[in-house]
Amino acid sequence: MARVAKAKAKKAPAKRRAPAKAKAKVKKAPAAVAAPAVTKAQDALSKLQKEIQAQAKAQAAARKKAASAKNKAAKSKKAADKRAAQAATKAAAKVGAKVKTLRGKAASAKLTLSTAKSVAAAKAAEAAVLAKVDALSASLATKAEADLEKAAKAFEAKWKKQRAAANAKKVAAAKKKLAAKAKAVAKKAMDKAKAAEKKAATKAKAAEKKAAAKAKAAEKKAAAKAKAAEKKAAAKAKAAEKKAAAKAKKKAAPKKRKPAAKKAAPKKAVAKKKPAAKKRAAKKK
Repeated sequence: MARVAKAKAKKAPAKRRAPAKAKAKVKKAPAAVAAPAVTKAQDALSKLQKEIQAQAKAQAAARKKAASAKNKAAKSKKAADKRAAQAATKAAAKVGAKVKTLRGKAASAKLTLSTAKSVAAAKAAEAAVLAKVDALSASLATKAEADLEKAAKAFEAKWKKQRAAANAKKVAAAKKKLAAKAKAVAKKAMDKAKAAEKKAATKAKAAEKKAAAKAKAAEKKAAAKAKAAEKKAAAKAKAAEKKAAAKAKKKAAPKKRKPAAKKAAPKKAVAKKKPAAKKRAAKKK
């Protein structure tokens, strides 16, 4: 009996180390979870953010150039300067649209990254559950072996069968409980990702609608401005034409009134014209 007790005492430390191994497996589970989707989404987002920074600088430069061109056009009032200002404004708007598109892509990439992280977290939770189940199974098996050694040889077969059944029930219950918990976490993460996606889609749609309305108003304003400018130019041309005609008429008038040879005829004409001048004076009064 003393030898049996010594043998049991020697075996006990080795059996106590088994749960420590199971714990080590549980700690390694999160590190072993590879998430290539998260890495890919993060890389895509970083690339888009760099592009946005570059395009934002280009947009600032384009806006500065457009402002300078507008100021120059306003001062010079030349058609070439006005065209240059319009071209610069269009270029700035084009860069702005590109920046806006990139920001939309970045928002989508952020959502993709968030979803990938949620999925990775769900998988990690599942791996942790499996590790805990394995650790629990190993712990129960070790405990069962330790208790089995204390039992009598006559009841060894019966006791082992009963204990194995009890362990299987415990493992099944623990697995079911932890699996349900992991499923709830995964569902919550997916619901959150869906809500974020829906919110982003609504925001993007509103922004698109606002941009379309703004573009339409700008187009209408530009058309009205162009029409007014065209009308003003036509009036200016007409006035210039009228002025030129009057000037030409004025130059041509003295040539027609030159006397042919007689000196008496102009005097009569002057005498006749005087009443007409009086009439005009009366009309003006």
